[in-house]
Amino acid sequence: MNAKEIVLAGITVIGGLAFFLYGMGVMSSGLEKMAGGKLEQALKKLTSNTWLSLLLGTVITIVLQSSSSVTVMLVGLVNCGMMNVSQTVAVIIGSNIGKTFTTWLLCLMGVDTSGPLWLSLLNPEYFSLVFAFVGAILIMMSKNGRKKDIGDILVGFAVLMYGMVLMGDAVAPLKESQEFQQMLTKFENPILGVLTGTIVTGIIQSSAASIGILQRLADSSEAITFGMAIPIIMGQNIGTCVTALISSFGVTRNAKKVGVIHIAFNIIGTVFFLTLYEILDAVIGFPFSDDVINSVGIAIVHTVFNILTTILLLPFAKQLENIANWILPDKEEKPQEEEHALLDKRLLTTPSVAVAECDEASKRMAKLAKETMLLSIGLLTEYDENQAKKVSKNEYTLDDYEDRIGTTLVQLTSQALSEHDSQVSSRVLRAIGDFERLGDHAMNLVDIAKEIHDKKMHFSENASKEMDVLTEALEDILERAYRVYKTVDETAAIDIEPLEQVIDYLTRDIKANHVKRLQNGTCTIETGFVLADILNNFERVSDHCSNIAVSVIETSHSTFETHNYLNKVKFGNKRFNDNFEKFSNQYNITTGV
Repeated sequence: MNAKEIVLAGITVIGGLAFFLYGMGVMSSGLEKMAGGKLEQALKKLTSNTWLSLLLGTVITIVLQSSSSVTVMLVGLVNCGMMNVSQTVAVIIGSNIGKTFTTWLLCLMGVDTSGPLWLSLLNPEYFSLVFAFVGAILIMMSKNGRKKDIGDILVGFAVLMYGMVLMGDAVAPLKESQEFQQMLTKFENPILGVLTGTIVTGIIQSSAASIGILQRLADSSEAITFGMAIPIIMGQNIGTCVTALISSFGVTRNAKKVGVIHIAFNIIGTVFFLTLYEILDAVIGFPFSDDVINSVGIAIVHTVFNILTTILLLPFAKQLENIANWILPDKEEKPQEEEHALLDKRLLTTPSVAVAECDEASKRMAKLAKETMLLSIGLLTEYDENQAKKVSKNEYTLDDYEDRIGTTLVQLTSQALSEHDSQVSSRVLRAIGDFERLGDHAMNLVDIAKEIHDKKMHFSENASKEMDVLTEALEDILERAYRVYKTVDETAAIDIEPLEQVIDYLTRDIKANHVKRLQNGTCTIETGFVLADILNNFERVSDHCSNIAVSVIETSHSTFETHNYLNKVKFGNKRFNDNFEKFSNQYNITTGV
């Protein structure tokens, strides 16, 4: 090869690698959107069992097409308190098995196209073109989000395979290059092979891509032996940890341990099996060491190495965690409240998981908002300074929740989300504002409660009875709104609006009765101002509960207008009328003036 051919081949390899990485990104994004929030749910529910965790790590890596992405996701989940370190060990080990799937997929590039037509069509160079056509049709013509995701997967796969074809065509002339053959002899040194595999994979941050390059080199040059390939493949397993290492900057010590475990697993496996292989090869001499390896042989070596390493280290999962604890001993860190486990930006690498975590965080926010509101209502009748401070602290936390969840969801808008994730994002974005406002109204009630306490104010007996009925109704709607949001129960959400209407009528009637009490001298103007403030806040709280219910109903509908819904549900709706009558009888003011 002359200088011109070398330069052009290099450009083609770089372009092929770019196509490969882009295609893999598109394909994995489509697969992830198909899975939706199920990945995050599975990680939380199944990681208590070692074997299920191992299987889970394998499956998620196949879906995401990247063990690095799985590790980064685990770092984020540990950093925000959703998982502990011990839960991640088996998942990390399983991810190393899952990443071998891509290697086998790339073996199809070696299918002989000179044989029968049916055999030639098994080569991705041809059938991926069909995938690209079908995928493009689905993306352009389908209105269904799930079909569009399938289209992304097909097109991504086609682009990935086209990148492999480009790289294969570029390195094909190396078969005749004497310089290349001489360079390969240097890789008979296993240490150099491990370093090369580690460095190349670390630079491109994809073991699938680096192994794909090795497979194309092996098939095209027919000069790479098993003895050369084995150390390189082991090094590629170490190199894939670079992404996890980078993601560990700026996280808690526990989250850093996830990256340490991933690195320790691959380094221990490489050192043990490479040493064993070299000793046995020197003593008994493996007959295949000098045989030329192809893409299938590389896939076999890659799979066998990861399975053997799993068999070796899975029983020592606790020891892997101990290694991480030894390297990163626990130090006293700023405590983080369990109820306020914060979101982590690393979760943005897997949008469906990030959306699911925002949803879970919003449900914790909903619970805190309900509890804060109930706490402030209690202060109206029995003021306590410590409880008032707790309301203030909770209100600050609710503000922080809204800021972090909202910021995360806004960042996710720049990424392609599945239809389900988009609906969840919309529901959460709508609801967190209402939860935050509940905190504001709770603070308003604290101020009112303090004024009542400091001025030793008292309502008349009838006014107190009326407020007890209204308070009971408000506590009811708060509890119902929380349950509706937590369970995403659209049926129960429909029953919120008639109760909200009853609360509106109660506040109207109490205000009217207060005017009458003013006229007959039973109540004072000063207590009237305080009562009006309480009623206004109560009424706004019930409105926010209605908004929360509407946000849940909206999730189930692609087209939804709040104004039209509220008009429809209030007028001429039998269910609304029945529930309105039920709540009216349950919360009835019969005190007179």
